Amino acid sequence: MQIYRISALSDNYIFLLFDAAQRVAAVIDPGDADPVLKKLEELSADLVAIFITHHDRDHVGGNAELLKHFPKAIVYAGVHDRGRIPGQSVELNAGDQVQFSDRTAEVLFVPGHTRGHIAYYFPSVANQPGELFCGDTLFSVGCGRLKEGTPAQMVESLSQIRALPDNTRVWCAHEYTLKNLKFALTIDAENPDLQARFAQVQAANNQPTIPADLGLEKRINPFLRWDQPEIQGAIGKRDEIATFAALREKRNHF
Repeated sequence: MQIYRISALSDNYIFLLFDAAQRVAAVIDPGDADPVLKKLEELSADLVAIFITHHDRDHVGGNAELLKHFPKAIVYAGVHDRGRIPGQSVELNAGDQVQFSDRTAEVLFVPGHTRGHIAYYFPSVANQPGELFCGDTLFSVGCGRLKEGTPAQMVESLSQIRALPDNTRVWCAHEYTLKNLKFALTIDAENPDLQARFAQVQAANNQPTIPADLGLEKRINPFLRWDQPEIQGAIGKRDEIATFAALREKRNHF
């Protein structure tokens, strides 16, 4: 399984999974059909699946057009997004599995950003890393806004992600890393790993930062560290949920 990162809209990423032997592809969160169709033509690939993490238009806006070109493609999304996903044909629950090419993904139920948000986790196999497609739940050095969920829900969702192996690549759906790093440094300025990542991203001069490394995220992302004394101290809270809620509120206004 090969993975292609496609830039779309203002700051979105769409991910194309490709099986070169069978010339078939799957797409994750196609907010815009045009760049996906261009990549499929370049690869001479048949689109067989559309994997959706949540209902926001910048994640599903290309579904209808893609289905015009590939009417047999199966649209997968969470059961709690029933009626909100164009063309949805399969409803997924936590713990379900989906397969593409030689990899099988586990479905994680990760509400918080939206009430029906799911993620797709392909465990590591052989010498290949794990692959997590998490939509807007986790960003590099950040997390999604709480549009339809609560702080407690998001903490539970991020706890599931934090429990995944360090050798997992995080394919999140937006390029927010530099601003997230600047915010994180206002909370955790003495963190050497965070300082080093900030310098690295600055030097990259607006190049894509995704996929992120989950092992590194566990060390530098304050939204995965709500239970750490240095984060709680910076926020002035001791309760984990209250720490996360205050952290998210600060980021909202940064």
